[in-house]
Amino acid sequence: MEGPMTKDGETHRDTAVVIVGCGIHGTALAVRLLAETALTTDDIRIVDEHGEPLAAFEAKARQCGMETLRSTYVQHVSPEPFSLESFAEGRDREQELVPTRNYPPRPTLSLFLDHAQFVVNRYDLTDSLVEARMTDVTRQDDGVTVETTTGSFGAHSLVLAVGMGDQYTWPAWAESISADDRISHVWDESWSPTEAGISGETLVVGGGITAGQVATTLAEQGVAVTLCHRTAIETAESEADPCWINWRHIERELHCYPPGSEQRYRTVQQARYDGTIPPYLLDDIEACNQLQRRCGTIETVAPITDGLLVRFCDGTSRTVARILLATGFESPFDSSVAARVASELDLERGYRNVPVLDDETLVWRCQDGDDSAVYVSGALAEGTVGPIARNVVGAKRAGERIAATLTARKTVASSQRTGGRSVADD
Repeated sequence: MEGPMTKDGETHRDTAVVIVGCGIHGTALAVRLLAETALTTDDIRIVDEHGEPLAAFEAKARQCGMETLRSTYVQHVSPEPFSLESFAEGRDREQELVPTRNYPPRPTLSLFLDHAQFVVNRYDLTDSLVEARMTDVTRQDDGVTVETTTGSFGAHSLVLAVGMGDQYTWPAWAESISADDRISHVWDESWSPTEAGISGETLVVGGGITAGQVATTLAEQGVAVTLCHRTAIETAESEADPCWINWRHIERELHCYPPGSEQRYRTVQQARYDGTIPPYLLDDIEACNQLQRRCGTIETVAPITDGLLVRFCDGTSRTVARILLATGFESPFDSSVAARVASELDLERGYRNVPVLDDETLVWRCQDGDDSAVYVSGALAEGTVGPIARNVVGAKRAGERIAATLTARKTVASSQRTGGRSVADD
């Protein structure tokens, strides 16, 4: 059966592992598999419609004006903990490890991306990349068949590393207003912080790190900006307390509840510092003379001749030239990819559609309780990996368990094919 073409024109053949998504999670997992298992680039296919590792992550980082990562310098796509630090030191770029008050240094976005490209090149990761989008998946005897926009192929294991999903959060007052009426979401691909600005004021709506980053970026370009947040801005150095990096803490505080349960969901939600900004960003906001702040809830927005009329719940109103939403994503558990895979493979979902995973392997369980051929990393794995699941460190934690499991499965499969010899024997 003719299938998808890789970037170098190689025709399709069945493979051991298919990874859907080549963002931070897909890249980090693929690198770990190549570094720590017997798998080679011939055994792995990474399906990503952008055609380059971390392309979607970089695009979103540029869109929101990110200059440094929130994560520390030990969190990156290499399994070697101090790889990024060594990379910086070897290229006289230590100044791009930005000091942080009461916290380890953070890399600049440029340093993080350059190091990631170095790691990608070191492991020839693009040899495994398929520029395509997954459209369907079906079960087969020894794994799954993955359909993509450029063909289909079989795999022993499928890993979902698909990020937060494909639905952005639009407030109710914004749903009836078209983009032509000068309102857009920061994650809209058509929007860029470097585009020719509309004369007049931009109202950035949101109280989290993305809102703070894009507001300061626009203000530094000379745009009149007001940052509108519903409640007082809250600060946090990271997305969750560092204790959640440790598997023992995760097992004690999260795995004590049944997989897929409401207790797990609530524990993760309470532990994540969503809607917060780090203290260094608040310093930038407060130091920016071009940037104003407004604490309040928007009631309605209506297009008028010279822009948008915004009415607030306290009875006040103001006219702005445009509104930029930095209001995040809808639940990743309701994404089209998660829904399609769960439906086609009859996989179990728990409270609020959280995937029910095996805590030791990150395998997505079937409705009948058996293990499927599907593994999960990223936001979809929060029910097992915890509140750090969607972040860079979450990619490392998930990768550890998935790599160990895939190594065992490949060893068993290879032993069966060779009459008892394992991969280690070859």
